[in-house]
Amino acid sequence: MTDPKDLLYTPEHEWVADAAGPTARVGLTDFATRALGDIVFLDLPAVGATVEAGQACGEIESTKSVSTLYSPVSGTVSAVNQAAVDAPEQVNAEPYGAGWLFEVASPTPGAGLLDAAGYGELTAAAA
Repeated sequence: MTDPKDLLYTPEHEWVADAAGPTARVGLTDFATRALGDIVFLDLPAVGATVEAGQACGEIESTKSVSTLYSPVSGTVSAVNQAAVDAPEQVNAEPYGAGWLFEVASPTPGAGLLDAAGYGELTAAAA
């Protein structure tokens, strides 16, 4: 799967859409979902919680491991994808679509976000 060019990425393999917009959407990259294997549980930040860019804000449990979820932006969580919480396999099936994780209102982008080309170089080096 090709990483969408209109998103920004973190070295921790999260993506963010509209990082400087009124609401930013956050999810896991395809690279992350393949590395994790089958995702079986999501512990996402609650609506109204404050998240800080680069800081832990949840956990993702897969058949292989438990991984920390980091926020790529700072702000207040305005929505959580309850459908993905209820059916975590959506994150594996559609990481850039129905498998999004949470949204942040009035986001402030974190340092070190990568464009698609930069993220592609990072994942190529990790492969």
